[in-house]
Amino acid sequence: MALMIIDTCTACDACPSVCPNEAIAVGAALYVIDPLKCTECVGAKDEPQCKLVCPADCIVPNPEFAESPEQLQEKYQALHG
Repeated sequence: MALMIIDTCTACDACPSVCPNEAIAVGAALYVIDPLKCTECVGAKDEPQCKLVCPADCIVPNPEFAESPEQLQEKYQALHG
């Protein structure tokens, strides 16, 4: 499932640069994750890199985008060819 950033985000700027899909961008008040680009790093890394670097522990699963590991892999392949 895609990830999302909750309101405890401190806008520390740690997560955008580690996202292999460039799914993280500055939103109105805090960072946001594009669920159409987020693969939880499936296809690129063993675990979500944004969660590893987040000091506020504010990156959680997005319940609106429940996807299997296979679906996340397919999304990664579609993004990267």
